[in-house]
Amino acid sequence: MTSPPPPPPPALPAVHPVDQVLPAPRLVVLGLQHLFIMYAGAVAVPLIVGPAVGLDSSDIAILVSADLLVSGIASIIQSVGISKIMGVRLPVVAGATFTVLNPMIVIANQYGGRAGLPYVYGALIVSGIFGLLIAKPFSALLRFFPPLVTGTVIMMIGLSLIGADIGLIAGDKTGSFTAKIPVLDAGGQVTVEHGQVVTAVNPDAGQISHIVLAGVVVLLIVAISRFFRGFLGQTAVLISIVLGTLIAWPMGLLDFSGVGGAGWVGISAPFHFGPPKFAAAAIISMCIVVLVTYTESTADMLAVGELTERKLAPNDLARGLATDGFSALLAGFMNSFPDTAYAQNVGLIGMTGVRSRWVITVTGGFLVVLGLIPKVGAIVAALPGPVIGGAATVMFAMVTAVGIQTLHKVSFGGPGNHNLLIIAVSLAVGLIPTIQPAFYQHFPADFQVIFGSSITSTVIVVFVLNLVFNHWWPRIPRRDGAVGTALDHGAVAGAPDTP
Repeated sequence: MTSPPPPPPPALPAVHPVDQVLPAPRLVVLGLQHLFIMYAGAVAVPLIVGPAVGLDSSDIAILVSADLLVSGIASIIQSVGISKIMGVRLPVVAGATFTVLNPMIVIANQYGGRAGLPYVYGALIVSGIFGLLIAKPFSALLRFFPPLVTGTVIMMIGLSLIGADIGLIAGDKTGSFTAKIPVLDAGGQVTVEHGQVVTAVNPDAGQISHIVLAGVVVLLIVAISRFFRGFLGQTAVLISIVLGTLIAWPMGLLDFSGVGGAGWVGISAPFHFGPPKFAAAAIISMCIVVLVTYTESTADMLAVGELTERKLAPNDLARGLATDGFSALLAGFMNSFPDTAYAQNVGLIGMTGVRSRWVITVTGGFLVVLGLIPKVGAIVAALPGPVIGGAATVMFAMVTAVGIQTLHKVSFGGPGNHNLLIIAVSLAVGLIPTIQPAFYQHFPADFQVIFGSSITSTVIVVFVLNLVFNHWWPRIPRRDGAVGTALDHGAVAGAPDTP
């Protein structure tokens, strides 16, 4: 008599797509795609802050290198994680937040321009510690971020940031630069002093050829996504950027003149602008920036959780927010900027469906290399603005679409009919800074920091209105429409007509 066959070995648990390690060639290509999408936004912050506080080109180069280095470190931590301390362990790309622009410029210029940067970085160190301390309490608010709140905020993130990439395509009407020599008028009088920040009209703004090039990139993304499947379809954005760059070459839009002057090693010494200094007003402003960054990152990380089908627990969110706080602390030492989750990369995940967090680890590695080797960063920086702008605009629009998809889970009928009003009011308030940036120019500076951001103002309004209507206000049953009104006034509902 034969013995029964041994039982089959227990099946190994399936690996979640977020934790799946893709083959090395795919990781490299997909990581590069995320890098190209976020690079323009990452370097935009130091390129705006530098001239605005009177820095020369060598100082600005140090800001760019430090910015990329800190972004890379934060992205690696977010994707890989550090024990139970930091890292959301999702495909989240970290990059310099635009929320910090106005406070940094105001603080630095208040204390003497370049000489005021130690006050900026002193405030960043304190705000980073503040961010680490409040990450866990802030994550406890997760239950107050239902699809109504997150969907509205994610949609506003996409809508508000589209304008940034439109500027890459058409060019801004005006541009700022630091005068290298005094500028004299016809009478020999000094009209612009040496080192003064000057605003000039950009004659190349709105070139038809640039807009057409961006349109070609968008069409390439659509065509490749439509007609190709698998790996080629997933890399539609990267392929379109490469093809768009080749098209831009004979148009004279490629300029590698800055590559030769860039150094091979570019890490800046800590406290390049001097030892940190501390001022109460500066510290308060930067702590507000951290709170604003946390609200933006919360919405983005919840969006990534939706796209990857991995539900975020408060502890997961706390680790992700702690990474943002750590980036602010590290920025204070390394002459950089606080980071937040980048929305354009959220859009890329939605378009490609690639959910592996290890792709972002590769992106973070590339960012670290760019931060340490400025010559490589200069090559990437030479990519034409219309090409990057066209691709990134699609990504921001994808973020808006993700927000609409999230709002699909919201109830708009019966007792939840006020949710439509909540969304309408939130979008109305949030779009004000996007449509008219100078709308709050006469308000106090701290008010401008908060409500001068479309994302922050939307978060505040939708968060408060959701509390008022769905948590604090008594739930009053109500019927809507003519039939509901008639029933409320005593009408008797009869049986439905039969054919």
